Amino acid sequence: MRKELVLKNQMSEMERVNQFVEEIGEELGLDMELQMNLNLVMEEMVVNVISYAYPEGKTAEIELLAESDGKELTFVLSDRGKEFDPTMKESADMDVNPAERDLGGMGIFIVKNIMNEVTYQRLEGKNLLTMKKDIQGEKD
Repeated sequence: MRKELVLKNQMSEMERVNQFVEEIGEELGLDMELQMNLNLVMEEMVVNVISYAYPEGKTAEIELLAESDGKELTFVLSDRGKEFDPTMKESADMDVNPAERDLGGMGIFIVKNIMNEVTYQRLEGKNLLTMKKDIQGEKD
């Protein structure tokens, strides 16, 4: 399975992201909990790109590629925004009271805890965030 979604860097596109993840989940027969977790991961990462990768008012494209061999599901999120490696961002300190915790870090904490592997690279002016999840045994 291989699917691709191209979206604009606008919050109104999040509905399309959710639909994309749901279609993949249904096609692969993933259980509802995993589908919801994958939706959360994609939402966190795509919202970050929409919010921070481009100067305000600049319209740009974001690409989300999904591939699976039935054992592993891989998402690659790519954009041409400013360089940012979320894997280098320190995860939020979960031992600190949320009211006292520094802003940021929760999204990547969530992503790293749901996905089995998260890697970043900057290639030819593009941010490429690769997120892999083992899906064997995660099916209905």
